[in-house]
Amino acid sequence: MALCLGKTKTVLNNLKGKVGLMGIIERSIWSSSLTHHNKSLAAPTVAQKLTNPHSNIDVSATLLTSCRFESVKAERDFDTQYDFVANQDLDFPGGKVKFTPQMTFISESPEERVHCYRVLDENGCQVTCSDFAEQLSEEIAVRMYMNMVTLQVMDTIFYEAQRQGRISFYVTSIGEEAINIASAAALTSDDLIFPQYREPGVLLWRGFTLQEFANQCFGNKSDYGKGRQMPIHYGSNKHNYFTVSSTIATQLPHAVGAAYSLKMDKKDACAVTYFGDGGTSEGDFHAALNFAAVREAPVIFFCRNNGWAISTPITDQFRSDGAVVRGRAYGVRSIRVDGNDALAIYNAISAARKMAIGEQRPILVEALTYRVGHHSTSDDSTKYRPAVEIEWWRMEQDPVTRFRKWVESNGWWNNEAESELRSNVRKQLLHAIQVAEEVKKPSVAEIFTDVYNTPPPNLCEQERSLRETIRNYPQDYPPDVPL
Repeated sequence: MALCLGKTKTVLNNLKGKVGLMGIIERSIWSSSLTHHNKSLAAPTVAQKLTNPHSNIDVSATLLTSCRFESVKAERDFDTQYDFVANQDLDFPGGKVKFTPQMTFISESPEERVHCYRVLDENGCQVTCSDFAEQLSEEIAVRMYMNMVTLQVMDTIFYEAQRQGRISFYVTSIGEEAINIASAAALTSDDLIFPQYREPGVLLWRGFTLQEFANQCFGNKSDYGKGRQMPIHYGSNKHNYFTVSSTIATQLPHAVGAAYSLKMDKKDACAVTYFGDGGTSEGDFHAALNFAAVREAPVIFFCRNNGWAISTPITDQFRSDGAVVRGRAYGVRSIRVDGNDALAIYNAISAARKMAIGEQRPILVEALTYRVGHHSTSDDSTKYRPAVEIEWWRMEQDPVTRFRKWVESNGWWNNEAESELRSNVRKQLLHAIQVAEEVKKPSVAEIFTDVYNTPPPNLCEQERSLRETIRNYPQDYPPDVPL
């Protein structure tokens, strides 16, 4: 029995040595192929292996593999095979994809953030070497400035009216006047606008009167929405301005669909949709960008990155470099712009419109700005951001002041014109509010119109029930709404 066990042990040791040698040779061949192309991955030297108790076998294996490329022809043949594999590509839908032997993950963030295009610095001076191709005439520049001032005054007056209890709700555009007016100036009246709720300046530029703004905020009979919308939910068929909806980002897919219809009809126009940084977290944003890219729709996505989605800061909104980098992920050409620089916005939107229509493609514009006002009259932003931060943006980065300095430097504006404009706008707004308050409210019947040509029985029953409830409990309903 002892003899059998001894022989078995000898056989096992021999097998172990042979198997071990084969395994080491296989590993050495793989290591050699790596070291041939990457010297930093060199195999351990013979001297290092001598420190190993079993180095007799390892040294033999190393000596054997060192002769592997003794033939120059063999090495050349290996290079050819390696290069052949590295240079192969896959003809995959969307284009050819090259193969690589190197395993590389795409970084989650670039080494440097995407640059922000600007034309005017904080002092209203044109920056050196700026490619401001779209030179503004005096007429357009002055009109832009006057509209920015009007929007600023309108926000102040309507905000005060809400605080006095004369209207129920309001949203200001303070700090974002350049985004409103400059983008509108770069478009044409045929372009379709799909707003969020902080772009009344676009409608103002297109000719919506102060009285029309007041009628909507007071929800009277002259309101185009017949009093069925919240204040600031403007809309105008005449001005190609689709009615505002407070639901975030729902307007983005609508804009793409409208843009695709413009493309099918071969119209010389595009669709433009506005949204905030918070809107980029909605599924509609991603669906819309992909939809637009695949269908090559002439649409401009305008993201107002103003730092806050109500009380949510962009640090809790993004891990990417803002919204601009998301365009490339969907195959959408993109640009980042200084949102407080009216000239930069005008130039960028002019160029975006030409590309969208001329090349039939979507464009993403991210404007970096700051929401100086509260989110709405229902919000107190000092509860979640420091007052000193708000004041710095108000005083140092005000887009209206910056653009005024540039207009004045061209000799197109002065203090006298400034005082006259602000006084006139204020008077017009106060008068518009007085008129809007005196106009009667729409009747209860208007709640049930404009949906069906012939109202169905269930809708008729709802109207009857509402009228009966108002008659029974008149103290709970506004007395100025006629039955």
